[in-house]
Amino acid sequence: MNKIVVSIIVILIVVFGAYLFWEVYHPFFKPAPAPVPSTESNLGAPPLSPETPAETATPATPATTASTNEAVVTFTDTGYSPSTLTVKKGTIVVFKNESTQSSWTASAKHPTHTVYPTTGGCLGSTFDACKGILPGDSWSFKFDVVGTWGYHDHLHPSFFGKVVVEE
Repeated sequence: MNKIVVSIIVILIVVFGAYLFWEVYHPFFKPAPAPVPSTESNLGAPPLSPETPAETATPATPATTASTNEAVVTFTDTGYSPSTLTVKKGTIVVFKNESTQSSWTASAKHPTHTVYPTTGGCLGSTFDACKGILPGDSWSFKFDVVGTWGYHDHLHPSFFGKVVVEE
């Protein structure tokens, strides 16, 4: 009788573990979410979840508007600056790593990187550096889709920011 009870408990643990692996740690089999249309009221922003922490998790940095075809976001040991960047469609944003550690900028949400709607890259979206960027180096991405696009550091997911792309 004890062997049957132990066997049932082991089977339940294995089934629960497989479920957790499938839902949490294995995003490659999940379909990418449909792109969220942008509106002037920022309704196109990705919803906050445990994978996209609330704005209060990092020091507030005022929103910045870029007026040229290139803008810069720096990554330091305290996170991204500016935390929100507003650019025109077609702007290239350079993510400069000025920290003491590697950083991996990628579309929200962690770990699937699928919020930016163009597919490709290494994990789902083209908005993904696909590797750690060493201190002093940079990675660039051209924003061609209007909307509010959250991103994070894949190596340190508590660091995140937003790029607001306007016409």
